[in-house]
Amino acid sequence: MDKFNILDWIAMIILIIGGINWGLIGFFDYNLVESLFGTETLTMIIYDLVGLAALYTIYVLTKMGHTA
Repeated sequence: MDKFNILDWIAMIILIIGGINWGLIGFFDYNLVESLFGTETLTMIIYDLVGLAALYTIYVLTKMGHTA
């Protein structure tokens, strides 16, 4: 597995955004996702996507480890 496909890139971008959001919450008590999307339903959907992206990334990294 030499290159990332589009799904890999999307998962990485979502993880980076999620990581930045958690950093903002930890350092500044500011939730960017909540500020941008407002409603609890949309915020929960974004958190679900971050969780799915993390699980997918674990799968990709595991697959990469087996081919090395």
